[in-house]
Amino acid sequence: MFSSVLSLKPDKKIIFFAKLFVLGGLVAYVGYVLRQQPFDWRTVYTQFKTVHHPAWWLAGLVLLIPVNWGLEALKWYILLQRVERTTYWAAFQGVLAGVALGFALPAQLGDTAGRVLSLRSGERGAAIGASLVSGGMQFYVALVAGAIAWAYHLSIVVDRNTMAGRWLLFLLLSLAVSGVLLGLVRQRLVRWLSGRQGIDRWAKYWNVSGLYSDREIGLALTAATLRYGLFSVQFYLAMRAVGIQLPVAISASGIGLVFLVKTITPAFNLLSDLGVREAASLWVFAPFGLPTAVLLTATLLLWFSNILIPVLVGLIWVWKLRIRWP
Repeated sequence: MFSSVLSLKPDKKIIFFAKLFVLGGLVAYVGYVLRQQPFDWRTVYTQFKTVHHPAWWLAGLVLLIPVNWGLEALKWYILLQRVERTTYWAAFQGVLAGVALGFALPAQLGDTAGRVLSLRSGERGAAIGASLVSGGMQFYVALVAGAIAWAYHLSIVVDRNTMAGRWLLFLLLSLAVSGVLLGLVRQRLVRWLSGRQGIDRWAKYWNVSGLYSDREIGLALTAATLRYGLFSVQFYLAMRAVGIQLPVAISASGIGLVFLVKTITPAFNLLSDLGVREAASLWVFAPFGLPTAVLLTATLLLWFSNILIPVLVGLIWVWKLRIRWP
């Protein structure tokens, strides 16, 4: 194998070692993050002993992992057809590669890079636009659900039903309505932006958003909504696995707020979104007197299942990314 690598052309060698560096860096970063987390297995074990049949809740949580990312792949597959005709399996591989790269890179950079580099065609500018549309849909679903969750939260937690809280609700509802209006005028907006001097050179990144039919937008948005509902169920299963039993409405509103905070908070490289969910959970559920250690255990279980496991699987597809040397 070593001799075969040495026999490669210079550009192929650079690509090979670049992949090796990225793969090694991701593996090292996974290990670093795991060592930084206050995950006390004794606390987890003790808590599990107080729950009737915790294995059933954990089994449900784990079994929904491929369904969760399968729905994300379905959304990406629908949106990708305007860029490149591909298979659902290829779209799934691109999503997993994006999850792995997104683990260590800020914002949506890693996720977009993994998806775009998985494509066979050279239409990567349009693919970046499709990836932004995909992320925007998931953001919008979290925004709408978060607005509903915040409205319910204000009705049951009187101390937070302040002027600032009501203004925040107004802002969230306004953004939700703006999203609908943006969807209705998206094609005209794309044409207008493409004709503006100075920014028209970036048109290849957003033109694809004007190509989608209402049916394609509706299908992709449905997949985003189903996925949001699914990982909300996973959060609830993680809570039940550690013995947290709250009324369903309170659990649903709390989960909606946690995901809203996680969605609107930029994911910095050193956080990899871990820590954001935990901090949001502690604040959201503070009025209900849940033990901190137990709540953190639930959020870490969710992180292990929905982030760490897909990241480890996605490392396989990171190695298979098609990198072309200019």
